[in-house]
Amino acid sequence: MITRIWHGRTKTADAKEYREFVIKTGVADYKSVKGNCGVQIWQREEGDETHIYTVSWWDNYESIKQFAGEDFEKAKYYEEDKKYLLEFEEKVMHCECYDFKNSLNE
Repeated sequence: MITRIWHGRTKTADAKEYREFVIKTGVADYKSVKGNCGVQIWQREEGDETHIYTVSWWDNYESIKQFAGEDFEKAKYYEEDKKYLLEFEEKVMHCECYDFKNSLNE
């Protein structure tokens, strides 16, 4: 399994509205792709700025490419992101994911 992590920063005053926008766009797009195993939004406030992370899990890199395109490490943005984001990071992070929750009881 592959974990894809995207990060953005917005004004704290816009954080709730932006999170709702991300749910309607990015999260909906993630979930529409075969091979997406789930997605979460993580949010962390730091004074006047709030960090938003989308953390999604995928079967493999091919399924990520169905969402992000051939250059799957490049961050994907929507036109309205310009209204909210303080910067546009060029890349996302991908990590191989190993889940041990079932082995805790062994």
